[in-house]
Amino acid sequence: MGTIKIRMMREEDAPAIKEIGDQILHTRQRDYWSIKAQSDRARCPVPPYVAEADGRIVGFIMGDANEGEYGMPGLIGWIDAIGVHPEYQRQGVARMLVETMTAFMHKVGVTKVYTLVNWRDAEMLGFFDKLGFIPGDMINLELKV
Repeated sequence: MGTIKIRMMREEDAPAIKEIGDQILHTRQRDYWSIKAQSDRARCPVPPYVAEADGRIVGFIMGDANEGEYGMPGLIGWIDAIGVHPEYQRQGVARMLVETMTAFMHKVGVTKVYTLVNWRDAEMLGFFDKLGFIPGDMINLELKV
């Protein structure tokens, strides 16, 4: 593995992000990742980031920051999506991405960062636990439509 560099996402990164997303989710998401990347850059005060190694995109993270959302006081951050190419997993890439994003969030006044994880996904729960995430005050609700 080459040196990992974290930088802000650019529009031309969308195809590589889509490829990583498709590989880790084992599905084809059509234009989801491109639309999400464009949307995040356009509306969000927290920039999305990518991880590069040897001139190729090997990971990404997207998030948001909002004040007073869901009745939570203060400016809170969200990690919406994170992905690392299978060849680069378990090498610290995701940790670097989370640390870069949360450091930026802290600089703009975020007091807490939230994310959603499937409670059956022990690997992701373990990952976020190692970063210091704990169960929060909110409960995930869903409605099938």
